[in-house]
Amino acid sequence: MGDPDREVSMKELIGSKQALRVCGQVLPRLITDAGPDAARRFVEFFTANIRNRHTREAYARAARRFCHWCERRCIRLDQVQPVVVAAYIEQLGSSLARPTVKQHLAGIRMLFDHLVIGQILPMNPAAPVRGPRYVLKRGKTPVLSPEDARHLLESIDCSTVLGLRDRALIGVMVYSFARIGAVTGMDVPDYYQNGKRSWFRLHEKGGKFHEVPAHHKAEEYLDAYLAKAGSASGGKVPLFRTIPGKRGTITDRRLNRGEALKMVKRRAKVAGLSSKIGNHTFRATGITTYLLNGGSLENAQAIAGHESPRTTKLYDRTQDEITLEEVERIRL
Repeated sequence: MGDPDREVSMKELIGSKQALRVCGQVLPRLITDAGPDAARRFVEFFTANIRNRHTREAYARAARRFCHWCERRCIRLDQVQPVVVAAYIEQLGSSLARPTVKQHLAGIRMLFDHLVIGQILPMNPAAPVRGPRYVLKRGKTPVLSPEDARHLLESIDCSTVLGLRDRALIGVMVYSFARIGAVTGMDVPDYYQNGKRSWFRLHEKGGKFHEVPAHHKAEEYLDAYLAKAGSASGGKVPLFRTIPGKRGTITDRRLNRGEALKMVKRRAKVAGLSSKIGNHTFRATGITTYLLNGGSLENAQAIAGHESPRTTKLYDRTQDEITLEEVERIRL
């Protein structure tokens, strides 16, 4: 057991800025009290075992919350049994949504798996614990009609590089079904010529790349933006970069997802569209429009780069139009 009067900092343990960002400045007492091997294994789980930054941060939050819950009840790491994890998950369900609870349980379960493999614990106390039942058959992402999407794009003032960038960013998301993170992660060379066609090389989760031919409208928007931005000659610089102020000079800094969301909200407001519109709206809008125009679910899945057609189906809102049409048959 460790010294209860001394907190072990992440910097002392591993000296890593990455570890400090992920796990916080101080390790949970539940872990440090179990000894240096447990502490090191805990750090390794977040810094070496999980490559996706967003997953890493989400699981770190879940682990810290569970550790602090145990600490307040004076439960040691070797005393964590399935009934303890089950009680925690049950209590968590009273304040968090079911998908969030399931994510927390997944993070805790993976962490304990890592501790078992490292011979810190004899068994995984989270393995037999079941999370809340949650089956999502229809996504909740707001979707624009083709008319509203066209109106949004046409409402953008393209006399400035800011307007050209924003139109191009939205256009790429709509016409390639791409995630916002995949689009903002693109560099200039990721928009390239292959024969007579232009292509997008999208940066997907897990370090994977997904290549999609560029729709002629997305190609038009990007060419206009790059000509104005002065990046048409290539070079490993971010494709979508920040532009301070309405008429500011474009920088070399990559536009992040939060900044893209603020832009989308601002553009939607100017166009008189719903404030609920977000970055994911354009992925869902593109998929829904494609299916409405006779595209197949299998090809939509391939364009979007989804592993399962069930994921693609979550973005499909074609049934909304059918439902509205049927409801209008009720005539009194």
